[in-house]
Amino acid sequence: MKMRYLPHTESEITEMLKVVGAKNVDDLFTSIPKDLRFKSPLNLPRSMSEMELVSHLKELSEKNNSSASSFLGAGAYRHYVPAAVKAVVSRSEFVTPYTPYQPEISQGTLQTIFEYQTMICRIFEMDVTNASHYDGSTSTAEAALLATKLTKRKKILVADTVHPEYREVITTLLRPSGTEIVLVPHTESGTIDREFLKAACNKEAAGFIAGYPNFFGVVDSLPELADIAHSSGGLFITSTPEPISMGLIEAPGKLGADIVCAEGQSFGCGLNFGGPYLGIFAAKDKYLRSMPGRIVGETVDTDGKRGYVLTFATREQHIRREKATSNICSNEALCATTAAVYLAMLGKEGLKKLAELNFNKAEYAKSVMRGASCVMRFSGPTFNEFVVTLKRPAEEATHALAKKNIFAGVPLSKWYPQYKNELLVCVTELNSKEEIDTLAKELSPLL
Repeated sequence: MKMRYLPHTESEITEMLKVVGAKNVDDLFTSIPKDLRFKSPLNLPRSMSEMELVSHLKELSEKNNSSASSFLGAGAYRHYVPAAVKAVVSRSEFVTPYTPYQPEISQGTLQTIFEYQTMICRIFEMDVTNASHYDGSTSTAEAALLATKLTKRKKILVADTVHPEYREVITTLLRPSGTEIVLVPHTESGTIDREFLKAACNKEAAGFIAGYPNFFGVVDSLPELADIAHSSGGLFITSTPEPISMGLIEAPGKLGADIVCAEGQSFGCGLNFGGPYLGIFAAKDKYLRSMPGRIVGETVDTDGKRGYVLTFATREQHIRREKATSNICSNEALCATTAAVYLAMLGKEGLKKLAELNFNKAEYAKSVMRGASCVMRFSGPTFNEFVVTLKRPAEEATHALAKKNIFAGVPLSKWYPQYKNELLVCVTELNSKEEIDTLAKELSPLL
């Protein structure tokens, strides 16, 4: 196998094979049964030269419709990212560093992670956080896993309004251990069914996970949910796909949450065609030693000068795999640095104003849609997303409006078959009044 960026010559490969006692490269794979080996050529197009590849990528990029009005959300949100954010995080010292194992040469990286941790703790009103999760789904799944380990119980309750793809990751991570996952249904208002939750919360339940805001955009009242989860000794966990909402709604840490998870993509990371994203994980101080990932702490050196170190690191690279708190997390320093720069530029008041802008535009969208005879599916309060009921399948409507250069929203039927005509609409600061008015006008004939 010849690869352009592997600098091994044929003689070097022969020498290495000789050292390990192999005649050829195929000998390295003898542990794989012959009937399981793929013998046919890979179904891939022919290789291209660099010039051909650039031309091909340009051709593909021209298929993107960047001029359309977009009301897509459902876990990935369009927000304006100031040019200064990319300018700062593109500096080589931020782009290139690896995990800061050696504090004497990694003070810059350690300090940016520490600043990020501090901001996240203040935003979510929690005691401690890490910077080590891939996205909101893996941080939420890790929280579920932590709850089962702390309580030594084999059942976790999950609201069916938690992001459906987060729920899939939770199932993937917990099911092999025999953990039972119980879905808690929602009510007509889009909030948690309290009676079902009370009945399900017993001595077998490790905890309860609620969306905040949930997948329908509804903002539930957390204190009552926390009390129910705690009544049987379980943990209360929140999962927030849109953290810009924290500029306006009460932080979950003040409302009884033991563990807070979120998707940090909205904090300056951009959509990036699906990644990389940033998993936020914060908890109360008493869970510090059980948390997954790495945590940076502040200290002083022998001369009394302020410095930063990896304080806790109990993932698989540092201790035995079976003893690790996590085997699916990593150092997310660049995304965390991006979030820290973005939040530092916004400041406390800026985050509040941005959240108000999102909320006010979404409320305006709801009002003009109601004026156009739109029906809001859920009556609960929302932030920047809401569900509209159409008189025809939402998937048909979105295809029809896409031809008019409008991405009207996300049909719920993909995850909720009972909501065939329901459309999840997201409005952010990037949507103008004219775009919102046009969406309401174009949706009107479909109602």
